[in-house]
Order: sequence, then C-alpha cells, then structure tokens
Amino acid sequence: MTRRLIQLFAGLFLFGFSTALMLRANLGLNPWDVFHQGLFEQVGGSFGTVVIAVGAVVMLLWIPLRQRPGFGTIANMIVIGIAADLSLALLPEPESLPVRAAWLVAGIVLNGIAGGAYIGASLGPGPRDGLMTGLSARTGWTIRRVRTGIEVAVLAAGVALGGTIGLGTILYAVAIGPLVHFFLDRLTVETRPGPAGQPG
Repeated sequence: MTRRLIQLFAGLFLFGFSTALMLRANLGLNPWDVFHQGLFEQVGGSFGTVVIAVGAVVMLLWIPLRQRPGFGTIANMIVIGIAADLSLALLPEPESLPVRAAWLVAGIVLNGIAGGAYIGASLGPGPRDGLMTGLSARTGWTIRRVRTGIEVAVLAAGVALGGTIGLGTILYAVAIGPLVHFFLDRLTVETRPGPAGQPG
C-alpha cells in the first residue's frame, strides 16, 4: 500500500506538472484541458481551481451511473489542480518556438508516464475516467466510442469558450494512448489479499 500511495501522488503531481508544460508551450492542449482553459478564460481564478471544480461536477454525474469513487478518485480531483497551479507559478513563458516545442513534447511524454503511474496504483479512477467507464457500462457502447464522444464534446465546448487547440492537440491524441499503455504495463502494482482479506 505504501508503494501504491507514493506512486499515486507522484503520478498525480507529475500529471499536473506536465499539464503546465503544455499550457506554457501554447501549441495546443488535450480536449479536457482545452475545456478547462476555456472555462478559465471565462471565469478567471486559477487554472487548477477550474480543474478541481470540473472534476467535482463530473463526479456528480457518477451518481446516476452508479459509479463509486476510490481514494485515488478524490486525490485525482484535488492534487492535479494544485500541482498544475504550483507548476504554472514556477514555469516561465518560453518565447522561442524550439523551446515551446520541446516543452510540448516533454509534457505529452510526462503525461503518459503520469497516467501509467496513477492508474497503475489501482486506487480508483480519475473523475473523467470514471465517467467514461460508467457511461460505457450503462449504454453498452465501447470505451473507444464513449471516450471519443466525450472528448469531441468537451473539445468543441472548450474551443467555443476560448481554449487553445493546435499541433499539440493532434500530437496528444495520437501519442497518449500508446504512451499510457507502455508505462501502465511497467507501473501497475499487483495487489494481493492481506491476512484479513484486505488488499496488501
């Protein structure tokens, strides 16, 4: 359990940091972050606060889907937003295109590592992942179909609100699946029953 908790929080902080890298690169974001950025442009506050608020609203959608959050779900909702804000406060805004491109690529790769780490800790899906799996279970649609539908919807809403799309959006869509798959295979923690039937 100690390793799972360390891996969970390391993955969540890395996810927030990688999100900040892509934001600072300003070359396009993944669909959910386009939506988060669009909301941030409209309501102000901080980017991380918007991430946390959207996560909380998404979790409310779990209720009719009969999804149950785990510890990792709540941590995901809170820690990524905090980590993104801290990272944005520390990272300067790069001016040269080569640096921005390097930050974009680093952000995507680190995002894949982070996803493999926090999912591999097996302490509960993130709010947005749970929405996807819950809708798939209730509708009978494939995960791919549900995920595509959700991401197209949030991307369109984010663009309408002023979020940034670009080359990074395309690169993320192409690369994130293989990256998470690669690192998840290596970072998944096997859980074994403890002496009282609890996870070890």
